[in-house]
Amino acid sequence: MEAKDFNFEMAHIGINQGNAEEAKKTAALLNALFGFPTRETDGSIFVNEQFEVMKSPFLGKLGHIAIRTDDPEKARKYLEEKGIKFNESSANYGPDGKLNTIYFAEDIAGFAFHLVRRK
Repeated sequence: MEAKDFNFEMAHIGINQGNAEEAKKTAALLNALFGFPTRETDGSIFVNEQFEVMKSPFLGKLGHIAIRTDDPEKARKYLEEKGIKFNESSANYGPDGKLNTIYFAEDIAGFAFHLVRRK
């Protein structure tokens, strides 16, 4: 199999912030500059669904990058064959038992990477 078989695409970029106040300022700035809508969750604020501004430091020195794929289980096996190891404790499964998200064990260029199931 090849990378194109997994329909990989960037889902969002996570931006680490020190606290909720910093996250709100960053999200507000992105909204003011580009008119992107915001959606707040318990741990973050999504800006246009392409930026996830974290309310507290999270995985990755600089933040994280989410890679969307049709089938995270198969994509995981493909990436493991390329030497990528995964952080088992980060795995999140849906009610159907299918893998929804999982982070790589190692950062790439200061960013944590994770796979996310296409909805």
